[in-house]
Amino acid sequence: MNAPSIALFAASAPSALVAEVDLIKLLTSSKGIVLGVVILLLLLVALCIFVIIFKFIQVTMAQSQSVAFLDKFWKSKRLDDIYRVAEGAKSSPIAAMFRAGYIELSKVKKSQAEGDNASMHDKLGDADNVERALARAKLAETTKLENLLPFLATTGSAAPFIGLFGTVFGIMEAFLNIAAAGQAELSEVSQPIAEALVTTALALASAVPAVVAYNYFQRRLKVLGSEMSNFGSDYMNIVKRHFF
Repeated sequence: MNAPSIALFAASAPSALVAEVDLIKLLTSSKGIVLGVVILLLLLVALCIFVIIFKFIQVTMAQSQSVAFLDKFWKSKRLDDIYRVAEGAKSSPIAAMFRAGYIELSKVKKSQAEGDNASMHDKLGDADNVERALARAKLAETTKLENLLPFLATTGSAAPFIGLFGTVFGIMEAFLNIAAAGQAELSEVSQPIAEALVTTALALASAVPAVVAYNYFQRRLKVLGSEMSNFGSDYMNIVKRHFF
């Protein structure tokens, strides 16, 4: 009879212990510097969630619209028709490159039509103008796509240290209170230590998703950047073949 009773108690004890863990209570009972660290980490968690969702939507739209635009680009034979398609693909960096190159090409052809017959040197210079317009557009679009990614990288590297600071300070404060009181029960010590350890948990809750998301977006942007470079080269080959 005694053995089953002991086994039953051992099985129910862990569940009772887990049931007593109340993260909300631990967070709200924090005070002083530990409370400031908790608030900062909660803010970082919220911002990370927002940035991850925003960048996922932005990068997904950029890739999907770029794929659709490239399909139209290779099927159409008139640049003005492609330009109208590019006007509707506002989220596509490749479409933005085409618009910049098309506008610069239109300016070049207009200046050639208004002036005398251009020499070969002038035509090469005009082609360089179009190529520079594509490069500027690529840089601008890359900068826009990489926006907010440094925040994820900074959070991933700094959040664990912020959480560690809150944990160390909270534990230090708990032991100082014990020293001042002279003696303390285990229940009196465990509460402030648990509150201090919550900061580490919050730090990991913000740092781990931030690092994973940063690497994920970097990979997708690297692929998109390669597609932009390939498009720029293909576009310049077409322009030089037909206009210069």
